[in-house]
Amino acid sequence: MKKLLYGISMGFLALACTSQSQEASPIVGTWQLISGTTIKGKDTTFTDYTKGQEMIKIITPTHFSFLRHDLNHGKDSTADYSAGGGRVKIDGNKYKEYLDYFNVREWEGGEFEFDYEVKGDTLVIKGIEKVEKLGVNHINIEKYLKKK
Repeated sequence: MKKLLYGISMGFLALACTSQSQEASPIVGTWQLISGTTIKGKDTTFTDYTKGQEMIKIITPTHFSFLRHDLNHGKDSTADYSAGGGRVKIDGNKYKEYLDYFNVREWEGGEFEFDYEVKGDTLVIKGIEKVEKLGVNHINIEKYLKKK
């Protein structure tokens, strides 16, 4: 009986340590997208996400979501709204998104792996976004600031 209780206790301890280390990951939190760079072949596109729009990404130890909209409330040619989310896997400085939900349905089911770095209140993620059926295949670099 002692061995059984010891085994169960050690199992719970292992689960608690795993959960705690994931929660302590510096990538967990709410982030505001500041800029993005996509690189496809020799073409590089930079987007300033502080001009006319706003996007946040919420990352938990198990899931992520993002919401983006224009700042003119959809009343002109800049009208835009996008939202998505899904599961995540965080391992060291690797961050993998499993895009289960997205209003651009062709992206659903995508798996995107990024390297990430957090310095102070700044998060930078970099990885390849590839969606064969849409012809998407580029390097994506995004810079975020931690929301307070």
